[in-house]
Amino acid sequence: MVKLLDEHERTIAFAEVALGQIRSLRQTAVPRNYEIWYVYATGYNAALNKIINETLARNGKLSESDLEQIYETYLSHIKTSDRIDKVGARVIGEIDDVMALITEGLGMSENYESELSGANEKLRNAKSRDEIKAIVDGLVKSTREMRETNKALENRLALSKTEISNLQHSLEAIRAESLTDPLTGLGNRKYFDRSIEMAVEAAQASGEPLSLMMFDIDHFKSFNDSYGHLTGDQVLRLVAISLKQTIKGQDITARYGGEEFAVVLPNTALRQALMVADHIRRAVMAKELKKKSTGEILGRVTISVGVSMLKPDDDTDSLIERADACLYAAKRNGRNRVVCEADPEYADETRSQVA
Repeated sequence: MVKLLDEHERTIAFAEVALGQIRSLRQTAVPRNYEIWYVYATGYNAALNKIINETLARNGKLSESDLEQIYETYLSHIKTSDRIDKVGARVIGEIDDVMALITEGLGMSENYESELSGANEKLRNAKSRDEIKAIVDGLVKSTREMRETNKALENRLALSKTEISNLQHSLEAIRAESLTDPLTGLGNRKYFDRSIEMAVEAAQASGEPLSLMMFDIDHFKSFNDSYGHLTGDQVLRLVAISLKQTIKGQDITARYGGEEFAVVLPNTALRQALMVADHIRRAVMAKELKKKSTGEILGRVTISVGVSMLKPDDDTDSLIERADACLYAAKRNGRNRVVCEADPEYADETRSQVA
């Protein structure tokens, strides 16, 4: 009992802190804002607390766009597993209802069959027209009831089919969301790991070329340190937009982690991949970064790119390792450039790693 009271008092304290923050900052007391401040009060989400503290220190407030971005980045994706559980429970419940209906229908069919057998026996033993009429009337009534039962079962099964189909679509949407990076809208690391495995297997089976590009945003930490994490997030979205505008069709684009991105190019040889990589590099550099809150021009973003191509004895790890080494070679040789495994910078990088 004492433990329950302690838990009650602890959660009430979190709630009071959340409402206090909403009042002091004069925010609307909608569920989204309450959830943000309740999680802030618990201290369980260190990244959320950090971004809120930095934004308040810099601007003295959280704008509506700040709150929306914080929620989408640090909270909304956490609910995916809960949503999957809820949809799964609804699917199971719907299946249970259908099974109960089928069982009930089978019971009715057995009763109807028994009545038919009994009527057959009665008809053989009937002595008068009235007895025959009574038996036939009973059969007509039973047949009508059976037809109505079957119709109701048919309608209910049709509704269940529609409901299960809708739930299946919901699960597919949630699954797609679970493979998507919420900040950039690109595939996340889980999506990348799964996709590159399949792409490598397909390329090895078909003998078609396959290339991999690894991107890293130059001086990304300085953006965060100078302008805050929300501006850093804007930089990440800017690069993601450039990738979406350039990469089409069967190519696989993902946020690899932090400020690093990856693109898998099936049916693409090294020379063609280099052209794509440099096109993306130029597209990113052409965009001007502007601070949303003030309109201040913050300059241009540049990226470094490493490119590798699948070899006959490769596996996924070795392909990634070479692209990563090329990326580091690009960073060490001045940034804002593309380096592939055929370049001397890559050879220098591998020699320095061995040394």
